[in-house]
Amino acid sequence: MNLQSALDYFGTYTKGVGGAVSTFKFEYLTSLGIAAIVIFLGKFIVGKSKLLQKYAIPAPVVAGLLFSILVAIIKSLGILGFEFDVDITKDLAQNIFFLAVGYGFSAGLIKNAGGKFLVKIAFATCLLITLQNVVGLLVGKLINLDSFLALQCSSASMSGGVGTAAAMGKVFEGMGAPANVTEVGVAAGTMGNIMGSLIGGPVAAYLISKYSLKSDPNDKPEQELSDLVYELKDKNMVSAFALTLFIGALGMPIYFLLDNIPYIEMPKFIGCLFAGAIMRNVLEKMDKETYVNEMNAIESMFLDLYLALVLMTMDITKLIPVAGKMGIVLLAQAIFIAVFAIIVSFNMFGKDYGGAVMAAGNVGWGCGSGPNAVANIKAVMDEYGYHHIAWILYPSFAVLIDDIYNPIFLSLISNFLK
Repeated sequence: MNLQSALDYFGTYTKGVGGAVSTFKFEYLTSLGIAAIVIFLGKFIVGKSKLLQKYAIPAPVVAGLLFSILVAIIKSLGILGFEFDVDITKDLAQNIFFLAVGYGFSAGLIKNAGGKFLVKIAFATCLLITLQNVVGLLVGKLINLDSFLALQCSSASMSGGVGTAAAMGKVFEGMGAPANVTEVGVAAGTMGNIMGSLIGGPVAAYLISKYSLKSDPNDKPEQELSDLVYELKDKNMVSAFALTLFIGALGMPIYFLLDNIPYIEMPKFIGCLFAGAIMRNVLEKMDKETYVNEMNAIESMFLDLYLALVLMTMDITKLIPVAGKMGIVLLAQAIFIAVFAIIVSFNMFGKDYGGAVMAAGNVGWGCGSGPNAVANIKAVMDEYGYHHIAWILYPSFAVLIDDIYNPIFLSLISNFLK
């Protein structure tokens, strides 16, 4: 057996022609093994870094970026280009993650705040998404940045995060966007995570100091039953995973209906998100087992896998031509989100201590992701005091509205950019 025959077990080698760099494409199981290494390495790095923990940077993002930088250097030196067979697994991980996000929304959450407050959150969420795209497109036009790339540096990556940016990149490509549209969105989403972590806490601290706000000493978290530990059992995990696959299938007819609405290019994951939310509430209404803890575990697993696959396959060499312009748009977005949180979110959410805490959460998901919002809120509460609505309700409901409205609005506005 020669070297070529051995390599065929792990992927496909293609010799470069006409000065092009030779490439090696790993087959799907080896690609998944590399993704696992990225996840383990990311957790190790984050576990050793207080700075990364403070800013709540996801472990797969850290290692995935380092890995993609290494791959880009090897390719730039003309040694070898690496590719990965991850299209199907990436699509699966993305859809199961968003399905689990939808499954996390229970109608019982409404009782925690009342319908009027939920309307305020929904309105503020949709307004932020809309204005992020206005800011991005205007700044993009001023610096002569392609409109699709400007959208990727707007709500697709900011309030949408890496996942939505990657999903919308695929949609934009079909509309004639530049070939690096997905890489730009993923990079912008990663930078957004950092921006959101840096801005959220200071925004809340400014509001709390300016208005002399204090937490309600009677507003405390429910007593934790420290002696009770929920055990994830094999039987329940199998049932929850089977339920996940079934919900995913139910998401397809929903996706079909939504995607056939005129002038809307709908990502598949929205159908899965709706299916997850519907199934959760149907099961609760029927008083059936919901496997909430198991579904949370599945959500975490597939989020890590999805982020690892997206980041490790990102071709950084495609970002070089637009790095400067992308930075200008992101700086404008950072200034905008801070102003929005202080002027709009804080006032709309009560102009009190809870409003300040939720303003920090708003910056978190508005610049990156739901986990960012939770991290910001927890950091503020650890310093200034607990707030029930900000912790229990706000992040999940705002992110759910974001995941529904964001791709719909992006699909509508992108049709005018073709």
